[in-house]
Amino acid sequence: MPTNPISGRAFLDRRGFLGNAATGLGSIALANLLGRDGLLASDSLQINPDHPYDSRPAHFAPKAKNVIVIFCAGAVSQLETWDYKPELIKQDGKPLADGPAVTFQGPAGNLARPQYRFRPRGETGMMVSDMIPHLAELTDDIAFVHSLTSKSNTHGPAENFLSTGFVLDGFPSLGSWVTYALGSENQNLPAYVAIPDPRGVPQNGSNNWGPGFLPAAFQGTTMSSKEPIRHLKPNGVSPQADKATRAILDRLNRRHLEENASDSKLSARIASYELAARMQLSVPEVTDLSSEPAHILKLYGADDTENETKAAFARNCILARRLIEKGVRFVQLFNGAYASGGRLNWDGHSKLKEQYDVHAAVLDQPAAGLIRDLRQRGLLEDTLVVWCTEFGRMPMFQKGAKGRDHNPDGFTCWLTGAGVRPGVRHGRTDDLGRKAIENPRPLYDFNATILHLLGLDHEKLTFQYNGIERRLTNVEGDVIHEILA
Repeated sequence: MPTNPISGRAFLDRRGFLGNAATGLGSIALANLLGRDGLLASDSLQINPDHPYDSRPAHFAPKAKNVIVIFCAGAVSQLETWDYKPELIKQDGKPLADGPAVTFQGPAGNLARPQYRFRPRGETGMMVSDMIPHLAELTDDIAFVHSLTSKSNTHGPAENFLSTGFVLDGFPSLGSWVTYALGSENQNLPAYVAIPDPRGVPQNGSNNWGPGFLPAAFQGTTMSSKEPIRHLKPNGVSPQADKATRAILDRLNRRHLEENASDSKLSARIASYELAARMQLSVPEVTDLSSEPAHILKLYGADDTENETKAAFARNCILARRLIEKGVRFVQLFNGAYASGGRLNWDGHSKLKEQYDVHAAVLDQPAAGLIRDLRQRGLLEDTLVVWCTEFGRMPMFQKGAKGRDHNPDGFTCWLTGAGVRPGVRHGRTDDLGRKAIENPRPLYDFNATILHLLGLDHEKLTFQYNGIERRLTNVEGDVIHEILA
């Protein structure tokens, strides 16, 4: 017989039993007190897999009900757009004192002045570039954050960090977190729509709208004015036969789901099929822009016959507005595609001015038209509009080129619309625009602020994965209260 006591024998002893019982009761009491004070990790939301898109309450009263994110892929230079640096003009052509000999893509050249003229705009008098004259007219309505920082200077990981809060793949996107938390107000359209640029998808593709480890139902649905949702209706099948087929499939799926209740992907697939059936009627209506009057097409620039890319992006902007009108919770609107030497996105390494002339013409009027249209329809009272890019650009040109290298240490993004204090500027980069020196804000803070405007506490919006309570802002993030109304 073994001499060591059997595990658990103490529970058979009367004194041991009473002692352990007392400890257990004390633990229960302690857990209750900690829970009252909010010091325990919050539980993940309980989502009904049969109705994953049902509208759910926020943590507190939200200022915004919907979001449109204008994501400029390729890293727009803050020095050619929103961050005016007169000292950079003075030092044009000079080497950067104590600057790096080599930057991300090679040897560093001399300092280079902004490639566009800056002018004072609106009542605030903020200096904004002539590169974006239509958006510049809206300066008084915008809250700028000039001191953002990223954790990566590589496009793919930096897109991940902006969209998901992590540089690695496999984490949920901002839109997935929002729709997981809040659901949707329209059960006939996706809760989360990603609209790729007419020129292609961004560098990190579907990671920007993926659900990561959240239930698969919360992945963004891609569509655009150029490429609506494919295979929405079956070919060569009558509506009656289609309806009968879906009915028997639903019965089989439900039976299978009862036997595999813990399979979130199966639940998501069933919910997706049911949504697809409803979308057969709703999507053609919302994507049909033929009902838009001529003055709206002109406002966005969708009637531009000389610039097909601009007209296509303008139609995407109109589609974004129509989706918001229908109650879609989160719309991600991409401007710029994948890495191509700056030809298809904002990655201006060698021919920045030449390429930005092209990209600015695509972005400026349609994006400004979207904001103006939302405002005139009263939608901006409930809709938050976000303009963002994955990082900024260096104040010097690259050696032997006329473009700027990657800069994750100080760049600009902005917000306008519901709950945003208009006409404010938060944070500052140094006199040459290289590094955030006043109120530096990691992108965690930017995302925490977006969630806050939607009535969500970024510290409470969690999901347990592999034993860890994960959240969009990791273990960091502070709301930027200075830019809130």
